[in-house]
Amino acid sequence: MKAMKIVVMSLLAALLVGCGTTSTVPITGRKQTLLVTDGEVLSLSTQQYKQYMQSAKPSTNATNTAMVKRVGQNLANAVSTYLTNNGMSAELQNYAWEFNLVQDNQVNAWCMPGGKIVVYEGILPITQDEASLAIVLGHEIAHAVAKHSAERLSNEYKNQYGTAILGAVVQGAGVSEKTQALISLGQQLGGALWTSGFSRKQESEADHMGLIFAAMAGYDPQVATAFWQRMAAQGTGGGGLFSDHPSDEKRIKDIQGWMPEALKYYVPKTTTTTKKTTSSTKKTTTKKTTTKKTTTKKK
Repeated sequence: MKAMKIVVMSLLAALLVGCGTTSTVPITGRKQTLLVTDGEVLSLSTQQYKQYMQSAKPSTNATNTAMVKRVGQNLANAVSTYLTNNGMSAELQNYAWEFNLVQDNQVNAWCMPGGKIVVYEGILPITQDEASLAIVLGHEIAHAVAKHSAERLSNEYKNQYGTAILGAVVQGAGVSEKTQALISLGQQLGGALWTSGFSRKQESEADHMGLIFAAMAGYDPQVATAFWQRMAAQGTGGGGLFSDHPSDEKRIKDIQGWMPEALKYYVPKTTTTTKKTTSSTKKTTTKKTTTKKTTTKKK
């Protein structure tokens, strides 16, 4: 009877935490269940972002700062076009893109929901060029577009509700203290494994989406392999049972697997040489016009 009570209450707990809104992640098509609204997440992230920026030191390198903003905006424009062309223009109201380069030697970058992105100066020696920077920014933008923060927050809610309800059920069923302790330990380990595994899936999804966003914006996605190899050489890669990032080897292998898809979206940006040719054409046209005027005078 006690066992039956535990099963029934656990099922009720599962039903309770299973409620929410189901949405589809762009590009990958993965289904996700969210227990929090866009407004709730944006409210929390905006507060945290403002607090961080009040203490952060903006980069004093005008050239690099301009590069981060330029590449970031190119990606944001490409994402906006993609969402609009695929019937998701309503999502654009959730983004107010902002790209900042700050004085920090860490090899890192991050994105808040709503499109607030911060790049640390320490990652620029690894990116080395705009295309590789686009890979980084595309990855961060993907976290926002895929609503990974809302998904993680929803996951935490589920864990809290599930833990509270199951704890009450176990105590009410008269389970011994020793058994309760074992159940509690199992929950903690299981939760840690599930959460870290879930985060690895998010990171891989961001790699996938970011690669395509970079290609959409006109940056060669093929530079991603060399960039992640340089990252691996820094010893910053993930891996391990409780890691929240994929291993460097898996990351590079996955990116190579997604490359054919990304290249379908890649259209190289117009080069400076093309602009010079256009200018020469305009000059030629002006000379022709002068000839016509001379002819008229002879008449």
